Amino acid sequence: MRNTGILYSSTERKPVVLPELAELLPPLSGEQMVALETDLLRNGCYSPIIVNEDLAIVDGHNRQRLCEEHSLPYQMAVFAFEDLLEAKQWALDTQKGRRNLDKWELGKIALKLKPEIEAKAKANMSAGGGDQKSEDAKSGLTMLSNPISAINTRKDLAESVGIGEVTMGKVMQIDEHAPAAVKEALDKKELSINQGYNLTRQLQEVPEEQREQAAIAAVEIEKAKKEIRRKDAEIDQRSR
Repeated sequence: MRNTGILYSSTERKPVVLPELAELLPPLSGEQMVALETDLLRNGCYSPIIVNEDLAIVDGHNRQRLCEEHSLPYQMAVFAFEDLLEAKQWALDTQKGRRNLDKWELGKIALKLKPEIEAKAKANMSAGGGDQKSEDAKSGLTMLSNPISAINTRKDLAESVGIGEVTMGKVMQIDEHAPAAVKEALDKKELSINQGYNLTRQLQEVPEEQREQAAIAAVEIEKAKKEIRRKDAEIDQRSR
């Protein structure tokens, strides 16, 4: 990646919005969007939108959209990237410092990068790649169906977003096998990755036609346990 030094104004050129770049990161919350809009209206767009050499937006999708809505001028700085994977990785690395992304959110971002990371890994694959099966067994991630093919690039995915390899493996298993209720609870930060993974393992024993309803009940139990722990901690804090 390099900054080409080229700057365009929104009156000269119009950028391109690629869904795979625009949807890479989780959307801003309503409060964050209001704060961004307020700042733009008060101070203008003082930081340039980052685009690649094809003028596809890499960083600044929300600012660009709000500027267009309010007819605010903005500048575009052209950066050269080796490919879209490098552009996505750069956008993620840049935004990680600005947003409070948890490990589940980071893991889901890594899954969006998976096709390109797998393609690059296959291109670079050598004959002596180590015993993946034994590594999976050591990490305790082999209890769900066909795990080896699903996590061949687990290490690369983990490194791409800066989380542990075992954690990435759990995210991948949840993504592939968990009922919707478990994933929704993780999205709402009502479960940890470990809780979601353990529930996913347990629910594999439930007949498929009953699994979603069982998942809803299991999530509610975990939420109730969390609330009890919170109240116990408050009582303990007050008693000190």
